[in-house]
Amino acid sequence: MIPSSGTPNILIPGLESAGKASFLRRLNRFLVECNYEGKRIRAYLPNPGRLWELLIHGKTLYLAEAKATPGRATRYTVLAVERDGIPVLLHTHLTNRVVEELLRRGMIPGLENARVLKKEVSFGKSRFDFLLEAGGRPFVLEVKSCTLYGEEMAMFPDAVTERGRKHLVELAGISRSGTRAGVIFLVHSSKVRYFLPDYHTDYDFARTLYDRRKDLMVKALSVEWKGDLSLSPRIRDLEIPWGLLAREARDRGSYILLLHLPRKTRIAVGSLGEISFPAGFYLYAGSAKKALRARMARHLRRKKTLFWHIDYLADRCDPPLCLPVRTRADLEHEMAATLQKIAQWSIPGFGASDCLCKTHLFGMKSHPLQHEEFINNLQYFRIDRLGSKLSP
Repeated sequence: MIPSSGTPNILIPGLESAGKASFLRRLNRFLVECNYEGKRIRAYLPNPGRLWELLIHGKTLYLAEAKATPGRATRYTVLAVERDGIPVLLHTHLTNRVVEELLRRGMIPGLENARVLKKEVSFGKSRFDFLLEAGGRPFVLEVKSCTLYGEEMAMFPDAVTERGRKHLVELAGISRSGTRAGVIFLVHSSKVRYFLPDYHTDYDFARTLYDRRKDLMVKALSVEWKGDLSLSPRIRDLEIPWGLLAREARDRGSYILLLHLPRKTRIAVGSLGEISFPAGFYLYAGSAKKALRARMARHLRRKKTLFWHIDYLADRCDPPLCLPVRTRADLEHEMAATLQKIAQWSIPGFGASDCLCKTHLFGMKSHPLQHEEFINNLQYFRIDRLGSKLSP
């Protein structure tokens, strides 16, 4: 839906920005440290997502000064962050205000004549965002804020959400009982054309959405934020390529295992013999043609028989992080080649005894998730390469 060019931007209450700051680091899920007017301050971040591709050192944050309330430890709240010069809304509590305003203006396809009867409505053991009247009948609506996107594709969630999966199951149950129900994914980027549930990050959420798609109205809406945090009237109804999801979202694919070795260590690694590993962060490219979940779970277990090369190193490292790329394609060797380009060192022959690669293990001095090159690399394999499967 594209209104005429003369339609003014939409002002959303609560998005009056107090100023811009430079992101320094994330202290926990709901607290960031940033540079604001030359001072290092802490600000409340109302968003529990991982936000790896957004919260990168030096990126511009939009802050609002909060009302003084007893017990509040921070003076400012994070509203948005810039990506490629465009604001991306981070304040998840304000996403519902956006959808409410779009509903009021009749700008949501399929719900043009709907009106809000009640907010925060309880059904069963869950609470949903809106109870609407649509076509003279009740309609239960849940809203999800989507900030994860690539060149053409957006995905949700960026972290495992059992609560989100439960919402889908209960909404489908409400629908089957006779009350219409649906979910809207509000995508905070105007450049994307497609939406999929992030089956790499939360396989169960993705499969649940796919299995219940016929019981629900599933909408993904792309919105465009302006530099003053006003909302453009241009709203795009994104395509959801269910067929691609059915083909790709399986328990198979490749993965990157991220490990931290606190100190320089000599380790006897099976047939490779004793190797001196520098302290730092390690990236290991692996794959599983089936039972990917079981393979990743094995890597995460502390007690296991040491068999693969990576087992010997993981046994000496802090608990690892496993980043899956679920796909039918064999990406393991391509992933290793791209990691080689951004790594600061590698361990020859490691994990590559059955292929032509020089190695599958690469090292970096600082955390890879703080390197934009690594984030872009992960985004390519998880999101951007899918565009070629959809482009005409």
